Parts: sequence; C-alpha cells; structure tokens
Amino acid sequence: MATFLYRMGRIAFRRRLLVTLLWAVILGAVGVGAATAPAASDDGKSFMPGIEAQQAFDLIGERFPGPAADGASARIVFVAPDGEKVTAHRAAVDAFVAEVADEPKVAGAVSPFTAGAVSKDGSTAYATVNFTVKAADLTDADKTALEKAIDRAGASGLTVEAGGTALATQPAAGGSSEAIGVSLAAVVLLITFGSLAAAGLPLLTAMVGVGISMASIMALGSAFGLSLTTGTLATMLGLAVGIDYALFVVSRYREERANGHEPREATGLAVGTAGSAVVFAGLTVVIALAGLTVIGVPMLAKMGLCAAGAVIVAVLVALTLVPALLGMWPDAVLSRRTRKGDPVAQAADNGGSRWAGFVLRRPVAVLVACVAGLGALALPATQLEMGMPGAESKPVSSTERRAYDALADGFGAGFNGPLTIVADVKGADEPRAAAREIAEKIGATRGVVSVSPARFNQAGDAALFSAVPATGPNDEDTKGLVTTIRSERPGLERETGATFEVAGSTAMDIDVAQALQDALVPYLAVVIVLALVLLLVVFRSVLVPVKAALGFLLSVLAALGAVVAVFQWGWGAELLGVEQAGPIMSLMPIFLVGIVFGLAMDYEVFLVSRMREAYVHGDRPVQAVVTGFRHSARVVAAAAVIMIAVFSGFIGADESMIKTMGFGLAVAVLFDAFVVRMALVPAILALLGNAAWWMPRWLDRLLPRVDIEGTGLMTSRATSPAHGVSSASGEPAPQEPVRTL
Repeated sequence: MATFLYRMGRIAFRRRLLVTLLWAVILGAVGVGAATAPAASDDGKSFMPGIEAQQAFDLIGERFPGPAADGASARIVFVAPDGEKVTAHRAAVDAFVAEVADEPKVAGAVSPFTAGAVSKDGSTAYATVNFTVKAADLTDADKTALEKAIDRAGASGLTVEAGGTALATQPAAGGSSEAIGVSLAAVVLLITFGSLAAAGLPLLTAMVGVGISMASIMALGSAFGLSLTTGTLATMLGLAVGIDYALFVVSRYREERANGHEPREATGLAVGTAGSAVVFAGLTVVIALAGLTVIGVPMLAKMGLCAAGAVIVAVLVALTLVPALLGMWPDAVLSRRTRKGDPVAQAADNGGSRWAGFVLRRPVAVLVACVAGLGALALPATQLEMGMPGAESKPVSSTERRAYDALADGFGAGFNGPLTIVADVKGADEPRAAAREIAEKIGATRGVVSVSPARFNQAGDAALFSAVPATGPNDEDTKGLVTTIRSERPGLERETGATFEVAGSTAMDIDVAQALQDALVPYLAVVIVLALVLLLVVFRSVLVPVKAALGFLLSVLAALGAVVAVFQWGWGAELLGVEQAGPIMSLMPIFLVGIVFGLAMDYEVFLVSRMREAYVHGDRPVQAVVTGFRHSARVVAAAAVIMIAVFSGFIGADESMIKTMGFGLAVAVLFDAFVVRMALVPAILALLGNAAWWMPRWLDRLLPRVDIEGTGLMTSRATSPAHGVSSASGEPAPQEPVRTL
C-alpha cells in the first residue's frame, strides 16, 4: 500500500497540471449537472417500511387517493382578544376562508364555524386549507397570497397564526456560524503551520471536495430523493475530514522536506506514509456510514451513503490534488527556516513527547481518571428519550410555534398530536357498523378526549377517523395510550371482522424509536466487526483494535450524555439557541454512533500508526509511544480542533437534527481526541508493553500485509539507486533497523 501510494504521489507531482485540470473538469461537470437538474422533492416513498404507522399511512394513500393524501396544508389559527369570543369576528374569518378557497392551487378551505372547529370557551378557532400540490411545489406567489389573506384577517383584531406545511420555514444549514467554524479552522491551520500557503491549501482542497460532493448530491437529488438534510450532513463531514486529510499529507511533506528530501521525493514519501493512514482512516469512516444501510430506514441510508461518498472524495483529493498543488508551489508551504535552507534539528522533546512522558509515568492514575470522567458524563444517556421534534421545538418567534401553542391552549395538549385511525372493513359483514363499533371502543379508552366521525372512501371498504389524546404528543401517557389502543385490536377483529391500524406523528415516533432501538445492536455489531478486522490488518495486533473499540464506546456514550443533558434536560440550552428542550430526534443517536465511530478510528489510525512505525523500526514499546506523540500529537490536536470548529458551526442551524448533530459531533471529537486518544491510549499502551503489538503467528500469516508503516517502502528506497541518495548530502540514505514481529 505505502509503495503504491508513494508512486501515486510522485506521478501526481510530475503530472500536476493534468491532475489539477482533471479535478477542475470534474467540478465543472457536476456543477453543470447540479445547475440543470430538477429540484429535489419528496419522492413519497416509505419513511420506514415494515412498521405499523407506515403501513397505516400506506393504506390511507391506497384507499384514500387524491390531494388530501400528500398535498400541502395550512392550519390557520384565530385567537380572539382577551375577554372576547372568536364568534364576534365571524365575518373576518369567513372572508378569509372565501378568499383562500378561490386560489387556483387550493383544494378546499372550510370555515371553523361550519366544521365545528371552535374551542369550548369560544376564544380560539382554526381553519384547515388543503392544497392540490406538495409544499415544495408551492410558488412564492401562492404563499404570498395566503400570507396577505392572513394579514387582512388579523387587521380585524384577531391574532392569526399559521401552522402546517404550506408556510413552514425552510431550515438553514448553518449560516454565519458555519462560516465562523471554517474561519476558526483557518486560524488553527495558520498557527499549526505558520504559513498562509500551508494553511490555505487544506482549506482549498477541502472546498473542492465538498463542492464536488454537494454538486453531485444536487444533480442526483431529484432521481434519488436526496434532501437538504442529506446534503448538509455530507457537507459537515466532507469539510471536516477533507481539511484533516490534507493537513496530514501537508504536515508529512513539510517534515520530509526538513529532512533534506527534494520536493518530488518528499511528496511521494508524504503520500506513501501519511497517505496510507488517510486511506485506512477514510475506510473506517466509510464502513461506519455505509453500515447505516442495515437499519432499514431509507432516509438514514441516503444520509449515510451520501456522507460516505463525500469522505471518499476527500480521500481521493488528499491523495491526488494535494500532491499536485504541492508540485505547483513546492516551497510555499514550508516554514521560513526550511525555505532559507537552515538546518532543522529534530527536537528530542516537544509538547507532544512531554505530554506522553507525563502519561507514561502515571498510567494507572490517568486510566482511572479518564474512565471515571467519561463514565460520569455518560450517565445522562441512561435517560435518553427519543421522538420526532415538531412545531413545539421551533423558536417562539416562528408562526408555527405560536400556532401550536394557541391550539394547545384552546383545545388541549393532545390536539397537536391526534392519532389517525384507519379501519379496513373490507372483510366485515356490515362495514359501517364495524367502523362505528371500532370508533366507539377507541373513544371509550381512558386517555382519549374525543373521536371524530368516520369518513369512508368511495369504495366503502375503509374508514378514517382521528382520536385526540388528553396529553401532548411527546408525553409518556400518550405513548402508553397508543399501545393500549393497539392491544384492543384482536378483540375488535373477532367481534367485527374488521381490522384497524394506528398512525399519526405520535404512533410514528413510537414505532420508529422501537425499530431503531432493535436495529442498534446489529448495526453496532456489523460496524465494529468490520472495523476491528480492518484495524487488525493495519496494526498487526489483537489488543490495539480492541482498545480502540472500547475507547470509542466511552467517547460516544459521553457525547450522548452531553446531548441528553443539553437538548433533553435543557442544561445550558439557551446558550445554543435551543428554546424548547425535549426528546432527542429518533434518528440522531444511531447516526451519531456511526459517524463518531468512524471519526474515532480516524484519530486512532493517525496517532497509533506513527507509534507502530516507530516500534517496527526498532523503538521499545514505551519509546514508540513517545516517538508517535513527538511526531503526531501536534497535528492530531490541530485536526481535532479543526473538526470541533467545523462541527460547532452547524450548531447555528435551524434544523433540529443538524443542530443536535453539530453539538454531538463536536463534543464527541473533543472527548475522543483529547481524552481517549491523547490520554487513555498511551496509558493502556504503557501498561500492555510488548503485549500491545502481539499477534498469533498463524493469524499474522493469514492476514494480508498493507505496510501502513512504510517498511517495504523504506526497504525499496534503500536498495534503489534513484531513491537511496539524499538530495541534501548525496550520500546513501541510512537503512533503519526493522523489528521482526
């Protein structure tokens, strides 16, 4: 592997104009594809096939076809001034309904006084406006017409708010906070390298990779139903790993130039050594992200595959475009001392080696402190509650949130989370009587406030009605109510010959959370086994991969604990712009686990591969740890700070999942890079000694050799006349001792 990548780096350096031109052509081609592709929209396919709530929605779509099944809707809430009733403003409400009903894309609008949609105290009413098209297909003119009608109704003295999908605000990815994150990454790069060119090159190549990834997602969005959230997560990961991967290659290039190698040779060595770590680090991330396809959630699979694609692009950019740009400006990325030709002494001690020495002198104390600290941070994760955030999680400045609160005040907490019941009466002798009996039984269930009249389809073989719970959508009592209603189904089937299914947001939340909980164990098993095999091949060790996996579990549980404390319990939530604490989005924990596992293995590969390289070349186990930290700690720390900065930029997003993911990933990298990899790893390696690099001989013979430490590369260079001469002295390069394992 190292030899192959060494040759690739030299070729990219020599053919730098061609390589750069090829990347420019690719970027231009996918950019044109993105510009000419139709806008992506919801493809209407199942969110999670197999769960009851999804089956109920599918049945509704099959038996009740038409605009109401998938068209946009707006629920307009009218609140009378204090001390008045909404009936006193009936003329204004009826005028609003008549005005919006005449709009060309409106399927129907019914007055609340006709539909009985007035609260018992008469203070609140609502009108539902249904459209013939989806929300994404509504034009600005369509929305403006509705907004103007709302303003005219509000001029009568009513407070008018709008919920539903028609006027829902579109979430922003990260805005100015994302730009701040990238700016912080640039500052970290500048401090690390002390050179504008060296700091700018990783940012430039990362932007190219993200541009290609995002343009590809936009170009394929309509065909594969890729959403804004999908693209945002790909951007988040692509930018973070793109900067880091280029950082490691550029850092190794500077090191090789300081050792006296000419530019082309230094580029080949950098790609052959640091590039090997980049390849295997990228593979672990891709494995973790591609593993999301086993969950059975199409949305999650799309997110994982798109993010994996962005990581693959970042790896390819680091291995080809970075060396090509180094070939164009071979001296610009060097430190001032190296450019002047001053000899660079290899420091016996630096911050990394001193920190390693501190840990190695007291490994047990450091080990206990790390485990205890991360364990304490992980405790809130035991209280994790999952759900799907709705209008209640939006800021109070949004009309959707105000409409949600007004409906809860006027009609009760459960009004915002009604249960949709679809009864399949095809097999009943008396379909209408069967539907009526089902509705009466559900209405008599404790916790149900009201049940709407059943609405039959044209064929008369299905009935649709809603049940309003007494408690809110995310209340545990509401979840228990759904379970109770479903438990009544077998008896009703025997009595009526008809069956029914429960849908609605609350039922969907329960089913999704249970399905994801059931899928978490097999997902973790698949990802961890594949990654352990990969790390086994890379490090030729049994215990190092196991240590890496255990360290990951500590960091991811601590990150989940921090997420629960902030977003569920509300600790410090206002500092992050979270106005309403509540359940964590169901998709978030499993997605966080997948990404954090990949990133954790990133730092494991980058840091431990340099220790492995030192050990193979003759260092004692403890000295190999010090050597690895001397060469890699500063760069790994910089890479971690860059990732934290990039991920933190997404905390400013309006989309709940993106905000939570940005925070979760930022704290996960903080825990994993600075606690697990920088403290826990050297402490464990110090305690294990030579046993850390032990592997049974039969397993060593069985596994393929990838030579990530560059032993084969160094041997071939030492025996090659072209590569065995140092450009600085002209003398044969000394051969390093290689440990036989």
